[in-house]
Amino acid sequence: MRVEGWLFLGCAIFFGVADIFYWNLAHDPTGGTALALAVGLSFLVGFYVLFTGRRLPKRPEDDVEGEIEQGTGELGFFSPHSWWPLFVGLSAAVATLGVAMGWWLFLIGILAVLFSVIGFVFEYYRGHYAH
Repeated sequence: MRVEGWLFLGCAIFFGVADIFYWNLAHDPTGGTALALAVGLSFLVGFYVLFTGRRLPKRPEDDVEGEIEQGTGELGFFSPHSWWPLFVGLSAAVATLGVAMGWWLFLIGILAVLFSVIGFVFEYYRGHYAH
């Protein structure tokens, strides 16, 4: 995870230099603040990845002498098909539209989000695909 950490720290340095130039040339507080937040975010992610990467075992990608075969094996379970993300997205869109149109639609959307997230989480706990 060293490469990823140094990549994010490099982005923080780049954003920092760009922020200094932008602040001195544009005198725009909004853009300067956005770039300063980008510096902070990329530094935070880079530091976290480097800090936790020392505690984890070495991955096959981090080994200079590594072979492709070292990275083979099961990576996890991925759902082959699911309709629940569509329902979560549609209900979130209804809830967002409800903020603009009326609180009654917002409450209906939040209720739909709740039910669709529950269905998404517990999809493989019932029916034909239950483990």
